[in-house]
Amino acid sequence: MNVVHVTSKIPQEGLDLLIRQGYQIRTGPLSKARGAHALLCMLTDTVDEKTMDNIGPQLKVISNMAVGLDNIQIDEAIKRGISFANTPGVLTEAVAEHAVALLLAVARRIAEADVFVRAKKYKGWQADLLLGQELQGKSAGILGYGRIGSRVADILEKGFGMKVLYHDERRNEIADRNKAEYVSFEDLLRRSDVVSLHVPLLPGTRHLIGEKELGLMKKTAYLINTSRGAVVHEKALAQALRNSVIAGAGIDVFEYEPKVDALLLKEKRIVLTPHIASASKEARRAMAELAAKNIIAVLERV
Repeated sequence: MNVVHVTSKIPQEGLDLLIRQGYQIRTGPLSKARGAHALLCMLTDTVDEKTMDNIGPQLKVISNMAVGLDNIQIDEAIKRGISFANTPGVLTEAVAEHAVALLLAVARRIAEADVFVRAKKYKGWQADLLLGQELQGKSAGILGYGRIGSRVADILEKGFGMKVLYHDERRNEIADRNKAEYVSFEDLLRRSDVVSLHVPLLPGTRHLIGEKELGLMKKTAYLINTSRGAVVHEKALAQALRNSVIAGAGIDVFEYEPKVDALLLKEKRIVLTPHIASASKEARRAMAELAAKNIIAVLERV
């Protein structure tokens, strides 16, 4: 009987698919996965050479319930003949909506306003109270124009009448439906009123946005990150906010999760969420089901 080790609680729909296949389901931390034929893990689980040694040579597949694979030592898995998979596509809508929610929250100062009211500071209407910025007619710069980035562009262009600029490794056919303009990386930073990040974490994208890049942005611009924390140099971002280099930021991911840079926590012009961009009931259910199907596809073919 194949043993599937699940490192965290997942929606029951995913477990039901595995149970119907007759697999033995075990749950618990990654350190308890020894003897498993399949591993259903999370982005927070580091699956490296040592982990694979601990699980044992019978391991056939690693199914990551996440859009990326940067927590898995891919070269080691390939060397050992272990299949690996992730869950892209099914969380596109949830992440795109969250990116837009962060933008609205920071541009219209929603989080600040909530704290203001709860602190009983609201004494009546004022013409200059918590002024924000409208999005209508502004430029949205999308870095990484895949499923999620293009969906964010779709929402901003059709919902708010924003002009979409994008930069990716290559021109993207999806851009035609948004009438998006392909521009250079530097041109995007200079021209955009909003810069939304949707790139994978690779050696070339680590600290893609640092002091120099933030300095190229408009002083009235917002930075939104729902990709990976290390894409942004957090200390440089904190300094940019403190010095009014940019107007604000909405951040869902952090370089050393769950730790958040102390300087970011002190800034008022930033909205912080705890890596919940894909945390809709619909997306998490679909992610669990796809992660389970990835395991079944491998175990049933061998």
